[in-house]
Amino acid sequence: MDEQPGLSDQYRKSSPWPLFVAFGLALFEVGIVMAEVLFPVAVGGMLMFVGSVVGILRESEYIRNPWKGLVVSAGVAFLVGGAIWTMTTGSVKLRGTAILVGGAVLLVGGIAGALWQPQAI
Repeated sequence: MDEQPGLSDQYRKSSPWPLFVAFGLALFEVGIVMAEVLFPVAVGGMLMFVGSVVGILRESEYIRNPWKGLVVSAGVAFLVGGAIWTMTTGSVKLRGTAILVGGAVLLVGGIAGALWQPQAI
């Protein structure tokens, strides 16, 4: 009997991140579709999705510093959310606002994390 069935010798552990990516994306989509009612769900789902993607990138060693990944993700959120917010009206503008708020939280988290733990690799 194998100690860890289904895993090869090269990869001795499995990652929990894909579950959080899927759940975060689902929450984000539901919150965006029903932004008038579920605005906080949209922002929370976006934070879970982006945080999990940054976690995957860090775990697979594509990035060295997760805090910089959060700051870059915040910049992308500001670009996308700002474009949606400026080019639309009505309830669609609220969706852009949700993305902008999520981007602001990501930016604050990335900067605070980098200041709190400057030796992060």
